[in-house]
Amino acid sequence: MRAFVCEFLGTLFLVATVVGSGIMAENLSMGNQALALLANAIATGAILYVLITIFNDISGAHFNPIVSLIMFAMKKLSFSEFLAYISVQIIGGVIGTFLAHYMFEMSIIQLSTNARTGISQYFSEVIATFGLLLTILLGAKQKIGSVATLVALYITAAYWFTSSTSFANPAVTIARTLTDTFSGIQYGDTIPFIMAQIIGGLLAYLLFKYLSQSKGI
Repeated sequence: MRAFVCEFLGTLFLVATVVGSGIMAENLSMGNQALALLANAIATGAILYVLITIFNDISGAHFNPIVSLIMFAMKKLSFSEFLAYISVQIIGGVIGTFLAHYMFEMSIIQLSTNARTGISQYFSEVIATFGLLLTILLGAKQKIGSVATLVALYITAAYWFTSSTSFANPAVTIARTLTDTFSGIQYGDTIPFIMAQIIGGLLAYLLFKYLSQSKGI
């Protein structure tokens, strides 16, 4: 139960930060999209470092159904735990969006009209999720505490080198359909985004298995 609470809170704060910093950035940047994206990326990277650090020892700090899927494939989660993890992640993400709206005195429930469509965007999600999962899986083999730093830095960078701004997380993707702000994504784009994320995560897992066998990781 403690692990589920951590996954709920972690995903809630992650999405609240993504959406809230996007709103704040849009309000203060006076139309400068590069500045808004920079602020959004820094805030997201910073909160990821904090959340992974404080929750890792309790739940593994997934905050992401793709991470939980790979942990299930590695037999680190049972099927019932996997279902519970992704359920609380999605619920936490949705509530995080609502909290961000409330903090900025906006309509609590919204539907995004922000189109993020096209092969380049979907391919970006394959790459973004592939890189994130590889970072997590290989980073976990390094010294204690390195995963938080590596993930925070990777996501901050991936905001900038992917055309999709690196969602790389189905729970976050679903939650962001409910905000018609800077960080939103229209509902129709969620299915190809999530499919791309699953593909990227599975490719990372296969490569990790290959590297583990060939290098004795």
